[in-house]
Amino acid sequence: MASVLSLNIGRIIPTEHAGVGETGIDKRPVPGPVAVAAPGPKGVGGSGLAGDRIRDLRHHGGDDQAVYAYAREDLDVWAAELGRELRDGVFGENLTTTGLDVTGALVGERWRIGAEVVLEVTSARIPCRTFAGWLGERGWVKRFTERGVPGAYLRVVVPGEIRAGDPVEVVHRPEHDVTVGTAFRAMTTDRDLLPKLLEVRGLHPEARKQARSGGTMVLDGS
Repeated sequence: MASVLSLNIGRIIPTEHAGVGETGIDKRPVPGPVAVAAPGPKGVGGSGLAGDRIRDLRHHGGDDQAVYAYAREDLDVWAAELGRELRDGVFGENLTTTGLDVTGALVGERWRIGAEVVLEVTSARIPCRTFAGWLGERGWVKRFTERGVPGAYLRVVVPGEIRAGDPVEVVHRPEHDVTVGTAFRAMTTDRDLLPKLLEVRGLHPEARKQARSGGTMVLDGS
């Protein structure tokens, strides 16, 4: 059964990488329950896990990136390849899941977590220099992109409380084939896939904007 292995909350820490100054990527497991807030009036940001700190609100957080999920199984593959332990939350994920194909989730797919919370998949995570600097792995942006296992951003549909160990049930799957993995490739390495994103309801607005412009993300190899 798919479940939440850990809930991870971020704190603001200083960083010298890429001139950012501070970052909230340092997510650490916390005991539950943790409240999951819904969007504010007229889409005002503020949804997500209570207590989670986000420094760069321009590129992270907000209602369409309220929660970030990454599979423990994928972390384990990375840990073996990198030859180092990767704790839950180290990729900056709020939810470390188990038994769930996060990359294979459809954009617009909905997950019920525990008894009440419902989240909706909106897009794939795009790696950045802060992520590379945090892990301290040379060529990390390129490497992460080539692997194509990005983790998923989700928006809050039904708020409530969740805790580690809660089951994750897929309660809705849209009638299209655009997965998180497909969206990631479209936004990074394969612009021929971009038209497929325009057919998808529930897609993150920035991803839709990118699909309309026909451009892919420029990778700097950091």
